[in-house]
Amino acid sequence: MSDYLFSEFNEISSKEWKQKIQVDLKGADYNDTLIWKNIEGIDVKPFYHLDEIKTNHCSKEITNPTYWNIAQTIFVNKESISNHFILNALKNGAESIILKADKEFDIPVVFKDFPFEKATIYFSFNFLSKSFIKNLINYFSNKNSNVYYNLDPIGKLTRTGNWYYNLNEDFEIIRAVKDNYNQENFLAVDASIFQNSGANMTQQLAYSLAQANEYLNHFKDSDLVDFKITFKLCVGSNYFFEIAKIKALRVLYKLLAKEYGASETCHIITMPSHRNKTIYDYNINMLRTTTEYMSSIIGGSNTICSDAYDSIFHKSNEFGERIARNQLLILREESYFKASNNPVKGSYYIEYLTGQLSDKALILFKDIESNGGYLNQLKKGVIQRKIKESASKEQDLFNSGKLTLLGTNIHQNPKNQMKNNLELYPFSKSNPRKTLIEPVLERRLSEINEQERLKKED
Repeated sequence: MSDYLFSEFNEISSKEWKQKIQVDLKGADYNDTLIWKNIEGIDVKPFYHLDEIKTNHCSKEITNPTYWNIAQTIFVNKESISNHFILNALKNGAESIILKADKEFDIPVVFKDFPFEKATIYFSFNFLSKSFIKNLINYFSNKNSNVYYNLDPIGKLTRTGNWYYNLNEDFEIIRAVKDNYNQENFLAVDASIFQNSGANMTQQLAYSLAQANEYLNHFKDSDLVDFKITFKLCVGSNYFFEIAKIKALRVLYKLLAKEYGASETCHIITMPSHRNKTIYDYNINMLRTTTEYMSSIIGGSNTICSDAYDSIFHKSNEFGERIARNQLLILREESYFKASNNPVKGSYYIEYLTGQLSDKALILFKDIESNGGYLNQLKKGVIQRKIKESASKEQDLFNSGKLTLLGTNIHQNPKNQMKNNLELYPFSKSNPRKTLIEPVLERRLSEINEQERLKKED
């Protein structure tokens, strides 16, 4: 468009726009009428202007991926069966595999006929074994494969209340992997626990950054030029805020990594949150995951993990997994959600949200560090208490009907019966055991509501 057209009009400042709006409101209060208050503590205004974001550090260029991968999670139990599931997923649209395992497994059997040059491999271990990781590294050494080991002992402590062994031994194994096997993609920060347990976005970002800082600080005496961290995030239904959250994480990690001389680019895996998923009117979960996938793509995820609409109460099944993969395939191939570098650049609203989340998270991060760091705050129970406070506020909004989940606390279908349709226990479990610290526990918003409805079923 010609610059001449723009030069014909005078620029209008945000102050002038606000004054015009206040006139049109005819006496109604601007803040009460048009400002949206939300649980994130960021007031959303009716309009945004360039003069409000010019000085924001978030307008600095960050590098977004130009392509995103579709991933599917496979649990390794019986190796030959897991191999079948892996190959079937890759044949039907998955481009990456996230392998979960509770124990060591037969590596060649699991990866029989695997297309190493085409598909990325992510691991998610519930155990830590230096010898097994060594065997994996040796196995992949001549495969020309892209592998992320995602070792995260601090995440294990956060989620379960215990280390794999103890702090020193866990970190000794991590250092051995880094120094002896020259692996770049060996560390991860699993931040999904924060969203699923009810932490607000500022907390999710600050705790993720603080955990990454623990790792960077531990390895600061090493060569960190190629040091990279993978972040695993859960994405909820607050569409624009979730886009901004992912962007803010890249901005914040760039600031942190620069201080250590480490690679300023992080790798981000995203997946739909379980906190807002329901067992009643469960098909609505597909609508929720669709917007969450969209936020993940636009926000700049490297890999997006598909999640079946019935995964919280059904065992792994072909139909649910196929639908989840196809949601992402349709978004990419039919809805023009192919990635580009920073597709929301120029959206003042998202730039504003990114800046607000970044600033708030940076303040909280500095507070954590000034009080001894993430591990110290976790051991004192401060992290757990803050997450509980945030989760309680969100739960109160849900219970009062101010935060709605369609089909659950609004527009319920009284004919919907679920008692005989639960293959998995969909509620948070209490598993008393000896732990070093109080673990951070996941909990869905609709659990109490659903339990009450189940009791009333015939």
